[in-house]
Amino acid sequence: MVEKGDEVRLVWGVASHAQAHQSECGDAFTIQPIPAGFLVAAIDGLGHGRDAARAAKRAVDCIDRSAGLTLPDIFRECHQALVGSRGAAISIAQIDVAEHRLAWVGVGNVEGVVLNPVAYQAANWRSDTLVVRGGVVGYDMPHLQIAHVNFGLGAVLVFATDGIRQGFSSEIRAGRPPQETADRIMSGYDRGTDDALVLVLQQVWGGSDHQV
Repeated sequence: MVEKGDEVRLVWGVASHAQAHQSECGDAFTIQPIPAGFLVAAIDGLGHGRDAARAAKRAVDCIDRSAGLTLPDIFRECHQALVGSRGAAISIAQIDVAEHRLAWVGVGNVEGVVLNPVAYQAANWRSDTLVVRGGVVGYDMPHLQIAHVNFGLGAVLVFATDGIRQGFSSEIRAGRPPQETADRIMSGYDRGTDDALVLVLQQVWGGSDHQV
Protein backbone atom coordinates (compact mmCIF):
# COMPACT_ATOMS: atom_id res chain seq x y z
CA MET A 1 0.00 0.00 0.00
CA VAL A 2 1.03 3.61 -0.35
CA GLU A 3 1.85 4.75 3.17
CA LYS A 4 -0.83 6.66 5.04
CA GLY A 5 1.17 9.87 5.12
CA ASP A 6 1.84 9.88 1.40
CA GLU A 7 -0.36 12.52 -0.25
CA VAL A 8 -0.10 11.20 -3.81
CA ARG A 9 -3.55 10.22 -5.07
CA LEU A 10 -5.26 9.16 -8.25
CA VAL A 11 -8.35 11.13 -9.18
CA TRP A 12 -10.46 9.45 -11.81
CA GLY A 13 -13.57 9.55 -13.92
CA VAL A 14 -15.31 6.89 -15.99
CA ALA A 15 -17.97 6.88 -18.71
CA SER A 16 -19.48 3.69 -20.10
CA HIS A 17 -22.56 2.26 -21.72
CA ALA A 18 -23.86 -1.02 -23.10
CA GLN A 19 -24.49 -1.63 -26.78
CA ALA A 20 -27.93 -0.52 -27.90
CA HIS A 21 -30.69 -2.96 -26.89
CA GLN A 22 -28.43 -4.69 -24.34
CA SER A 23 -29.06 -4.45 -20.61
CA GLU A 24 -25.51 -5.28 -19.48
CA CYS A 25 -22.19 -3.77 -20.49
CA GLY A 26 -19.30 -6.10 -21.28
CA ASP A 27 -16.69 -3.41 -20.57
CA ALA A 28 -15.36 -2.93 -17.03
CA PHE A 29 -12.48 -1.49 -15.03
CA THR A 30 -10.75 -1.76 -11.68
CA ILE A 31 -8.37 0.41 -9.63
CA GLN A 32 -6.46 -1.16 -6.75
CA PRO A 33 -3.75 0.03 -4.35
CA ILE A 34 -0.55 -2.05 -4.55
CA PRO A 35 2.73 -1.85 -2.59
CA ALA A 36 4.38 0.50 -5.08
CA GLY A 37 1.32 2.63 -5.80
CA PHE A 38 -1.68 1.67 -7.88
CA LEU A 39 -2.89 -0.90 -10.39
CA VAL A 40 -5.36 0.15 -13.08
CA ALA A 41 -7.06 -2.15 -15.58
CA ALA A 42 -9.68 -1.89 -18.32
CA ILE A 43 -11.44 -4.97 -19.65
CA ASP A 44 -13.53 -5.62 -22.75
CA GLY A 45 -15.43 -8.91 -22.57
CA LEU A 46 -15.76 -10.30 -26.08
CA GLY A 47 -19.10 -9.74 -27.74
CA HIS A 48 -22.00 -8.10 -25.99
CA GLY A 49 -24.66 -8.70 -23.40
CA ARG A 50 -24.73 -10.98 -20.37
CA ASP A 51 -21.95 -13.37 -21.43
CA ALA A 52 -19.55 -10.51 -22.18
CA ALA A 53 -20.42 -8.89 -18.85
CA ARG A 54 -19.81 -12.14 -17.01
CA ALA A 55 -16.39 -12.53 -18.64
CA ALA A 56 -15.48 -8.95 -17.73
CA LYS A 57 -16.57 -9.44 -14.11
CA ARG A 58 -14.58 -12.65 -13.88
CA ALA A 59 -11.51 -10.75 -15.12
CA VAL A 60 -12.05 -7.91 -12.64
CA ASP A 61 -12.37 -10.36 -9.74
CA CYS A 62 -9.17 -12.13 -10.80
CA ILE A 63 -7.22 -8.88 -11.22
CA ASP A 64 -8.37 -7.65 -7.81
CA ARG A 65 -7.21 -10.88 -6.17
CA SER A 66 -3.83 -10.87 -7.92
CA ALA A 67 -3.15 -7.12 -8.00
CA GLY A 68 0.11 -7.45 -6.04
CA LEU A 69 1.68 -9.88 -8.53
CA THR A 70 3.81 -9.03 -11.55
CA LEU A 71 2.03 -8.10 -14.76
CA PRO A 72 2.84 -11.42 -16.49
CA ASP A 73 1.54 -13.34 -13.46
CA ILE A 74 -1.67 -11.30 -13.39
CA PHE A 75 -2.28 -12.07 -17.04
CA ARG A 76 -1.57 -15.76 -16.47
CA GLU A 77 -4.09 -15.81 -13.62
CA CYS A 78 -6.66 -14.07 -15.80
CA HIS A 79 -6.02 -16.41 -18.70
CA GLN A 80 -6.79 -19.41 -16.50
CA ALA A 81 -9.80 -17.72 -14.90
CA LEU A 82 -11.36 -16.88 -18.27
CA VAL A 83 -11.09 -20.35 -19.82
CA GLY A 84 -14.59 -21.40 -20.78
CA SER A 85 -15.89 -17.82 -20.89
CA ARG A 86 -16.18 -15.43 -23.81
CA GLY A 87 -12.65 -14.26 -23.05
CA ALA A 88 -11.56 -10.65 -22.91
CA ALA A 89 -9.25 -7.93 -24.13
CA ILE A 90 -7.37 -6.51 -21.14
CA SER A 91 -4.95 -3.64 -20.60
CA ILE A 92 -3.27 -3.18 -17.21
CA ALA A 93 -0.98 -0.50 -15.80
CA GLN A 94 1.03 -0.57 -12.58
CA ILE A 95 1.93 2.90 -11.30
CA ASP A 96 5.06 3.28 -9.17
CA VAL A 97 4.51 6.45 -7.15
CA ALA A 98 8.04 6.80 -5.79
CA GLU A 99 9.74 6.24 -9.15
CA HIS A 100 7.24 8.35 -11.13
CA ARG A 101 6.98 5.49 -13.59
CA LEU A 102 4.27 3.30 -15.08
CA ALA A 103 4.55 -0.24 -16.42
CA TRP A 104 1.80 -1.44 -18.73
CA VAL A 105 0.82 -4.22 -21.10
CA GLY A 106 -2.24 -4.93 -23.23
CA VAL A 107 -3.76 -7.97 -24.93
CA GLY A 108 -6.52 -7.21 -27.40
CA ASN A 109 -8.09 -3.91 -28.32
CA VAL A 110 -8.20 -1.75 -25.17
CA GLU A 111 -6.28 1.39 -26.11
CA GLY A 112 -4.07 3.18 -23.61
CA VAL A 113 -2.56 6.67 -23.66
CA VAL A 114 -0.33 8.41 -21.09
CA LEU A 115 0.20 12.15 -21.23
CA ASN A 116 2.75 13.91 -19.06
CA PRO A 117 2.38 17.70 -18.82
CA VAL A 118 5.33 19.84 -19.87
CA ALA A 119 5.32 23.04 -17.82
CA TYR A 120 1.63 22.24 -17.12
CA GLN A 121 0.47 23.91 -20.30
CA ALA A 122 -2.44 22.47 -22.25
CA ALA A 123 -0.55 22.68 -25.54
CA ASN A 124 2.53 20.89 -24.18
CA TRP A 125 1.97 17.23 -23.43
CA ARG A 126 4.42 14.38 -23.88
CA SER A 127 2.38 11.43 -25.13
CA ASP A 128 3.00 7.67 -24.94
CA THR A 129 0.70 5.07 -26.49
CA LEU A 130 0.28 1.50 -25.29
CA VAL A 131 1.30 -1.05 -27.93
CA VAL A 132 -1.19 -3.89 -27.48
CA ARG A 133 -0.64 -7.44 -28.66
CA GLY A 134 -3.21 -9.40 -30.64
CA GLY A 135 -4.93 -12.19 -28.75
CA VAL A 136 -7.75 -13.02 -26.35
CA VAL A 137 -7.21 -13.54 -22.63
CA GLY A 138 -8.78 -16.93 -21.91
CA TYR A 139 -8.13 -18.36 -25.36
CA ASP A 140 -5.02 -17.11 -27.13
CA MET A 141 -2.38 -15.42 -24.99
CA PRO A 142 0.49 -13.81 -26.91
CA HIS A 143 3.99 -13.26 -25.59
CA LEU A 144 3.69 -10.25 -23.29
CA GLN A 145 5.82 -7.15 -23.87
CA ILE A 146 5.89 -4.83 -20.87
CA ALA A 147 6.64 -1.17 -21.56
CA HIS A 148 7.69 1.49 -19.06
CA VAL A 149 6.89 5.21 -19.36
CA ASN A 150 7.20 8.26 -17.12
CA PHE A 151 4.19 9.04 -14.93
CA GLY A 152 4.76 12.02 -12.66
CA LEU A 153 2.50 14.42 -10.81
CA GLY A 154 -0.12 15.80 -13.16
CA ALA A 155 0.24 12.88 -15.60
CA VAL A 156 -2.94 11.45 -17.14
CA LEU A 157 -3.70 7.84 -18.06
CA VAL A 158 -6.61 7.03 -20.35
CA PHE A 159 -7.89 3.56 -21.17
CA ALA A 160 -10.59 3.21 -23.84
CA THR A 161 -12.25 0.09 -25.22
CA ASP A 162 -12.89 -0.37 -28.92
CA GLY A 163 -16.30 1.29 -28.69
CA ILE A 164 -14.30 4.55 -28.69
CA ARG A 165 -12.75 5.97 -31.85
CA GLN A 166 -9.06 6.87 -31.95
CA GLY A 167 -7.87 10.44 -31.52
CA PHE A 168 -9.57 11.00 -28.18
CA SER A 169 -6.41 12.34 -26.50
CA SER A 170 -7.18 15.75 -28.02
CA GLU A 171 -9.85 16.12 -25.32
CA ILE A 172 -7.28 16.12 -22.49
CA ARG A 173 -6.67 19.58 -21.06
CA ALA A 174 -4.65 20.81 -18.11
CA GLY A 175 -7.01 21.60 -15.24
CA ARG A 176 -9.96 19.67 -16.70
CA PRO A 177 -11.34 17.15 -14.16
CA PRO A 178 -11.01 13.48 -15.20
CA GLN A 179 -14.77 12.93 -15.14
CA GLU A 180 -15.34 15.83 -17.51
CA THR A 181 -12.64 14.47 -19.81
CA ALA A 182 -14.21 10.99 -19.76
CA ASP A 183 -17.63 12.45 -20.56
CA ARG A 184 -16.25 14.58 -23.40
CA ILE A 185 -14.44 11.61 -24.93
CA MET A 186 -17.59 9.50 -24.72
CA SER A 187 -19.78 12.17 -26.31
CA GLY A 188 -17.30 13.00 -29.06
CA TYR A 189 -15.72 9.63 -29.91
CA ASP A 190 -18.36 7.00 -29.16
CA ARG A 191 -18.78 4.70 -32.16
CA GLY A 192 -22.37 4.02 -31.12
CA THR A 193 -22.25 0.40 -32.31
CA ASP A 194 -20.62 -1.40 -29.36
CA ASP A 195 -20.18 -1.45 -25.62
CA ALA A 196 -17.91 1.44 -24.70
CA LEU A 197 -15.83 2.51 -21.72
CA VAL A 198 -13.49 5.43 -21.08
CA LEU A 199 -11.40 5.57 -17.90
CA VAL A 200 -9.40 8.73 -17.17
CA LEU A 201 -6.98 9.00 -14.24
CA GLN A 202 -4.66 11.73 -13.08
CA GLN A 203 -1.91 11.53 -10.47
CA VAL A 204 -2.14 14.50 -8.11
CA TRP A 205 -0.91 15.76 -4.76
CA GLY A 206 -3.75 15.60 -2.28
CA GLY A 207 -7.13 14.39 -3.49
CA SER A 208 -10.81 15.01 -4.16
CA ASP A 209 -13.86 13.04 -5.26
CA HIS A 210 -13.27 9.70 -6.96
CA GLN A 211 -9.84 9.17 -5.45
CA VAL A 212 -7.79 6.16 -4.41
